[in-house]
Amino acid sequence: MASEAGTHVAGRRSRLPAVLAAGVLCAVAAAVAAVRASGSTAVEVPGISTAGALTAWGLPVARTLTDAAAVTTVGALLLVVVLLPGGRRLTAVQVRYLTWAAVAAAAWSATAAAAMVLTLSDLFAQPVGDILTAEALVDFVVTDAQGRSYALMAGAGIVISTFCLGVTTARWARPLLLVALAGLLPPAFSGHSAASGNHDAAVTSLALHVLGAGVWVGGLVFVLVVTARREERAVQVVRRFSPLAGWALLAVGTSGAVNVIVRLPGPESLVTTPYGLLLLGKSAALAVLGGIGWWHRRRLLPALAAGGRRAFIRFAAGELLVMAVALGLGAGLSRTPAPNAGGEPVSPAEELLGFAMPPPLGDFPWTPLFTEWHFDPVFAFGTAGAGLLYLSGVRKLRARGDHWPVGRTVSWLAGLAVTVVATMSGLSVYGKVLFSVHMGQHMILAMTVPILLVLGAPATLALRSLPAAPKGEPDGPREMLTKLLHSRYVAVISHPAVAGVLFIGSAFAVYYTSLFETLMRSHLGHMFMLVHFLAVGLLFFWVVIGVDPGPRRPPHLGRLFVLILTMPFHSWFSISLMSSTSLIGEGWWSLLDRPWVRYPLEDQYDAGAIAWATGDIPVLITTVILAIQWVRSDRREARRVDRQIDRGDDRDPLAAYNAYLASLHARDRRPPARAARPSDSTEES
Repeated sequence: MASEAGTHVAGRRSRLPAVLAAGVLCAVAAAVAAVRASGSTAVEVPGISTAGALTAWGLPVARTLTDAAAVTTVGALLLVVVLLPGGRRLTAVQVRYLTWAAVAAAAWSATAAAAMVLTLSDLFAQPVGDILTAEALVDFVVTDAQGRSYALMAGAGIVISTFCLGVTTARWARPLLLVALAGLLPPAFSGHSAASGNHDAAVTSLALHVLGAGVWVGGLVFVLVVTARREERAVQVVRRFSPLAGWALLAVGTSGAVNVIVRLPGPESLVTTPYGLLLLGKSAALAVLGGIGWWHRRRLLPALAAGGRRAFIRFAAGELLVMAVALGLGAGLSRTPAPNAGGEPVSPAEELLGFAMPPPLGDFPWTPLFTEWHFDPVFAFGTAGAGLLYLSGVRKLRARGDHWPVGRTVSWLAGLAVTVVATMSGLSVYGKVLFSVHMGQHMILAMTVPILLVLGAPATLALRSLPAAPKGEPDGPREMLTKLLHSRYVAVISHPAVAGVLFIGSAFAVYYTSLFETLMRSHLGHMFMLVHFLAVGLLFFWVVIGVDPGPRRPPHLGRLFVLILTMPFHSWFSISLMSSTSLIGEGWWSLLDRPWVRYPLEDQYDAGAIAWATGDIPVLITTVILAIQWVRSDRREARRVDRQIDRGDDRDPLAAYNAYLASLHARDRRPPARAARPSDSTEES
């Protein structure tokens, strides 16, 4: 019987490579069919040179293989770091799959290099043999976004394949997963989305789409692998992957919908253009995958836990093949240009901003600030997710009878609402056009939103609502959050001096160097700048008025001193802007060609005035909040000491001292002893 079981397992393992190879072939076939159906291959015209058949058909194949190797690398590292239970040191099973990641990363690097060469041949319409020179490749990487994209992916593969073989701890495996996820992103910033109108929303949604698909497909591949190989912790791996796959499906679906809305001129384009038909095919594949995932969660997971692996493996293999088709259709979409809305040329300002130049603000009340809205997927999905997670935690606490202050919930939701206004209203639109509005956006994100968010105590809510990991099991989200809050890294950055320098120094570093102009030239850079201002604001106000647990912070008097010491530097920054005679970010403003901005230095003066005026109000509010927290803290301490005195607990020094004073008081109130009389002594004798 044992030999039969071993033969059965070996048979399943022998079929596993065939299933994986079939998935790759399905992806390649779907990509080639998509390119052929869309008519994206070059038509040979006598007398005009072309890249040749090798480039025409090899490029979609190379891109598909690059995607397959990339998601395999991500899946292997995801299995090692997240899905497989383990401790600080990697187990033998984790080390084995880390080797799989190294092999997949090496293939990722090689296929990305091949795709780079074929893309160069396609762009210059020359055969590979004629264009393949060191000078041409270097120039392509340096001067072209697609060349840099493939170079970055190849570099990510080289880094992962090199360092994977020497990693033995989970601490060093996590950065490799981050490198792999980052390596998925460069194509999102160099393809059709980056060149289209409203490119910021298109690029951001595509980046989210790529990340979700990478985690989903790569994770499924290795869920199938560990299940087919009958690894010891296969059931735990599947259970951990199930909610992750649900979030990945949500990310892929919502980001794909945003990309469709942005890039298609109308619903009719879905059925009248090759690009729309490919999108419909990919959407159908995603719908099928969602149904299979639901079936997995409801029916097959319990069966798998009971030992029934055959049905689960069959469904997982079918799901993988459908995913491969969707992956191939995605590669075909990258070779198919989206239909241009109306065929109108894009203005230089629209190419830079991602939207048309807005009208002038005019006089008070600056109505366009309230009417011009621009959708940003990062902040839209981020705030929506943060709000839903917070409300879910509050609901969980109340369901078990625990109390959670309503004021904290209101503060958190208000902070998210202000974030949406700052990043998607007219403040966001004019923040790219006027320095004064940009400074108002900066002040809101760095000094208003953080106050509201830190008072919401999200870490405290997470620690109270998240379940604790069972004894003997690896750390869950609650344990990882606790370790992060008390880690050495958080202790360093949350030191008042470090937090203050980051809070004030960031403004000087961004605006008084060329960094501001560089960040404004790309949507990714602009988004990073806004997120950075929000992050340093959260850090600073968490140190001053935060209620979440963390490293030991200074007493309230010390926090007040930090606040008072930091604010003069903020005023200095504001006054320096108002008195400056050189235009900050002059190259960016000149590219926009703003005919209704006659005096840019006056707008810069207004920016300094806004920074000065809007900085005082949050400081006043913070001081009031800090004073209230100080009084409440003293009251809590007094009640604690009173309780210790009532219990007779003298372990606390303050309680012992109070007990000593109480004993002295009782002795003073005791009546004096009566003096002995001589007659008494005579009688005694």
